[in-house]
Amino acid sequence: MATSLPNLLTISRILVIPLIVATFYIEGSTARWVGCVLFVVAAITDFFDGYFARRSNSVSSLGRFLDPIADKLLVAAVLLMLTAFERLSHFSYLPALVILLREILVSGLREYLAELRIGMPVSRLAKWKTGIQMTALPTLIVGSAAPHWIPAQALGEFFLWGAAALTLVTGWDYLRAGLKHMQDGAP
Repeated sequence: MATSLPNLLTISRILVIPLIVATFYIEGSTARWVGCVLFVVAAITDFFDGYFARRSNSVSSLGRFLDPIADKLLVAAVLLMLTAFERLSHFSYLPALVILLREILVSGLREYLAELRIGMPVSRLAKWKTGIQMTALPTLIVGSAAPHWIPAQALGEFFLWGAAALTLVTGWDYLRAGLKHMQDGAP
Protein backbone atom coordinates (compact mmCIF):
# COMPACT_ATOMS: atom_id res chain seq x y z
CA MET A 1 0.00 0.00 0.00
CA ALA A 2 1.54 3.29 -1.14
CA THR A 3 0.11 5.23 1.80
CA SER A 4 1.52 3.07 4.56
CA LEU A 5 3.89 4.87 6.91
CA PRO A 6 6.98 2.93 5.75
CA ASN A 7 6.25 3.69 2.10
CA LEU A 8 5.55 7.35 2.84
CA LEU A 9 8.93 7.58 4.62
CA THR A 10 10.66 6.02 1.61
CA ILE A 11 8.86 8.34 -0.82
CA SER A 12 9.77 11.34 1.37
CA ARG A 13 13.43 10.35 1.03
CA ILE A 14 13.10 10.61 -2.75
CA LEU A 15 11.15 13.87 -2.62
CA VAL A 16 13.73 15.60 -0.41
CA ILE A 17 16.54 15.04 -2.93
CA PRO A 18 15.69 18.12 -5.08
CA LEU A 19 15.63 20.25 -1.92
CA ILE A 20 19.08 19.01 -0.90
CA VAL A 21 20.35 19.64 -4.43
CA ALA A 22 18.86 23.17 -4.34
CA THR A 23 20.90 24.02 -1.22
CA PHE A 24 24.08 23.64 -3.28
CA TYR A 25 22.98 26.55 -5.48
CA ILE A 26 22.43 28.90 -2.55
CA GLU A 27 25.45 30.74 -1.17
CA GLY A 28 26.18 30.85 2.52
CA SER A 29 26.48 28.73 5.61
CA THR A 30 22.75 28.54 6.27
CA ALA A 31 22.10 26.71 3.01
CA ARG A 32 24.82 24.18 3.85
CA TRP A 33 23.34 23.53 7.27
CA VAL A 34 19.84 23.20 5.77
CA GLY A 35 21.20 20.69 3.25
CA CYS A 36 22.89 18.79 6.08
CA VAL A 37 19.72 18.66 8.16
CA LEU A 38 17.63 17.54 5.19
CA PHE A 39 20.14 14.79 4.42
CA VAL A 40 20.24 13.60 8.04
CA VAL A 41 16.44 13.49 8.22
CA ALA A 42 16.35 11.53 4.95
CA ALA A 43 19.00 9.12 6.27
CA ILE A 44 17.01 8.59 9.45
CA THR A 45 13.93 7.69 7.40
CA ASP A 46 16.01 4.90 5.86
CA PHE A 47 16.18 3.24 9.26
CA PHE A 48 12.59 3.89 10.26
CA ASP A 49 10.87 2.80 7.05
CA GLY A 50 12.25 -0.72 7.46
CA TYR A 51 11.72 -0.72 11.22
CA PHE A 52 8.04 0.27 10.93
CA ALA A 53 7.42 -2.11 8.02
CA ARG A 54 8.76 -5.07 10.00
CA ARG A 55 7.12 -4.01 13.26
CA SER A 56 3.68 -3.57 11.72
CA ASN A 57 4.15 -6.56 9.42
CA SER A 58 3.46 -4.28 6.45
CA VAL A 59 6.44 -5.04 4.21
CA SER A 60 5.19 -4.32 0.69
CA SER A 61 6.40 -4.95 -2.82
CA LEU A 62 6.44 -1.20 -3.42
CA GLY A 63 8.60 -0.68 -0.33
CA ARG A 64 11.02 -3.45 -1.27
CA PHE A 65 11.32 -1.88 -4.71
CA LEU A 66 11.59 1.79 -3.70
CA ASP A 67 13.76 1.56 -0.57
CA PRO A 68 17.07 0.62 -2.23
CA ILE A 69 16.34 3.02 -5.10
CA ALA A 70 15.71 5.89 -2.67
CA ASP A 71 19.00 5.16 -0.90
CA LYS A 72 20.98 5.06 -4.12
CA LEU A 73 19.37 8.22 -5.51
CA LEU A 74 20.08 10.13 -2.30
CA VAL A 75 23.72 9.05 -2.09
CA ALA A 76 24.41 9.48 -5.81
CA ALA A 77 22.83 12.94 -5.93
CA VAL A 78 24.89 14.19 -3.00
CA LEU A 79 28.15 12.66 -4.25
CA LEU A 80 27.62 14.22 -7.68
CA MET A 81 26.76 17.62 -6.20
CA LEU A 82 29.76 17.54 -3.85
CA THR A 83 31.97 16.82 -6.83
CA ALA A 84 30.33 19.36 -9.16
CA PHE A 85 30.58 22.14 -6.56
CA GLU A 86 34.18 21.19 -5.73
CA ARG A 87 33.42 20.38 -2.11
CA LEU A 88 35.59 17.28 -2.38
CA SER A 89 39.31 17.33 -2.86
CA HIS A 90 40.43 15.75 -6.11
CA PHE A 91 41.95 13.01 -3.96
CA SER A 92 38.45 12.11 -2.72
CA TYR A 93 36.90 11.74 -6.17
CA LEU A 94 38.17 8.16 -6.10
CA PRO A 95 36.15 6.98 -3.07
CA ALA A 96 33.09 8.78 -4.44
CA LEU A 97 33.50 6.90 -7.72
CA VAL A 98 34.01 3.58 -5.92
CA ILE A 99 30.80 4.10 -3.95
CA LEU A 100 28.80 4.99 -7.08
CA LEU A 101 30.15 2.04 -9.06
CA ARG A 102 29.41 -0.40 -6.23
CA GLU A 103 25.82 0.85 -6.06
CA ILE A 104 25.38 0.15 -9.76
CA LEU A 105 27.02 -3.27 -9.44
CA VAL A 106 24.85 -4.32 -6.51
CA SER A 107 21.69 -3.06 -8.25
CA GLY A 108 22.50 -5.09 -11.33
CA LEU A 109 23.27 -8.19 -9.29
CA ARG A 110 20.07 -7.87 -7.31
CA GLU A 111 18.06 -7.49 -10.49
CA TYR A 112 19.70 -10.54 -12.05
CA LEU A 113 19.30 -12.66 -8.91
CA ALA A 114 15.69 -11.56 -8.50
CA GLU A 115 14.94 -13.14 -11.89
CA LEU A 116 16.33 -16.37 -10.44
CA ARG A 117 14.23 -15.84 -7.29
CA ILE A 118 17.37 -15.57 -5.18
CA GLY A 119 17.46 -12.96 -2.46
CA MET A 120 20.62 -11.09 -1.55
CA PRO A 121 20.31 -9.98 2.06
CA VAL A 122 22.18 -6.95 3.33
CA SER A 123 25.22 -7.98 5.37
CA ARG A 124 26.16 -6.50 8.73
CA LEU A 125 29.30 -5.05 7.12
CA ALA A 126 27.17 -3.38 4.44
CA LYS A 127 25.11 -1.77 7.20
CA TRP A 128 28.32 -0.42 8.73
CA LYS A 129 29.31 0.91 5.32
CA THR A 130 25.98 2.69 5.04
CA GLY A 131 26.34 4.18 8.52
CA ILE A 132 29.82 5.53 7.79
CA GLN A 133 28.68 6.82 4.40
CA MET A 134 25.67 8.52 5.98
CA THR A 135 28.06 10.20 8.42
CA ALA A 136 30.50 11.32 5.73
CA LEU A 137 27.99 12.92 3.38
CA PRO A 138 26.27 15.41 5.72
CA THR A 139 29.67 16.32 7.16
CA LEU A 140 30.86 17.10 3.63
CA ILE A 141 27.67 19.03 2.86
CA VAL A 142 28.43 21.36 5.77
CA GLY A 143 32.14 21.46 4.97
CA SER A 144 33.58 24.93 5.48
CA ALA A 145 30.40 26.16 7.17
CA ALA A 146 31.26 24.11 10.27
CA PRO A 147 32.71 25.94 13.28
CA HIS A 148 36.42 26.60 12.75
CA TRP A 149 37.41 24.11 15.47
CA ILE A 150 35.68 21.22 13.67
CA PRO A 151 37.67 19.96 10.67
CA ALA A 152 34.48 18.93 8.87
CA GLN A 153 36.04 18.66 5.43
CA ALA A 154 38.88 16.42 6.65
CA LEU A 155 36.50 14.33 8.79
CA GLY A 156 34.03 13.95 5.95
CA GLU A 157 36.70 12.84 3.51
CA PHE A 158 38.19 10.46 6.11
CA PHE A 159 34.76 8.83 6.57
CA LEU A 160 34.22 8.80 2.79
CA TRP A 161 37.45 6.84 2.35
CA GLY A 162 36.35 4.47 5.15
CA ALA A 163 33.01 3.95 3.46
CA ALA A 164 34.78 3.33 0.15
CA ALA A 165 37.03 0.70 1.74
CA LEU A 166 34.00 -1.12 3.15
CA THR A 167 32.29 -0.61 -0.21
CA LEU A 168 35.06 -2.55 -1.92
CA VAL A 169 34.81 -5.39 0.60
CA THR A 170 31.02 -5.64 0.53
CA GLY A 171 30.91 -5.15 -3.25
CA TRP A 172 33.34 -8.03 -3.66
CA ASP A 173 31.24 -10.19 -1.30
CA TYR A 174 28.08 -9.46 -3.30
CA LEU A 175 29.85 -10.03 -6.63
CA ARG A 176 31.30 -13.34 -5.43
CA ALA A 177 27.85 -14.49 -4.23
CA GLY A 178 26.28 -13.43 -7.52
CA LEU A 179 28.95 -15.14 -9.61
CA LYS A 180 28.43 -18.34 -7.64
CA HIS A 181 24.79 -18.41 -8.70
CA MET A 182 25.73 -17.62 -12.29
CA GLN A 183 28.30 -20.44 -12.37
CA ASP A 184 25.95 -22.91 -10.73
CA GLY A 185 23.89 -22.75 -13.90
CA ALA A 186 20.79 -21.58 -12.14
CA PRO A 187 17.85 -21.43 -14.55
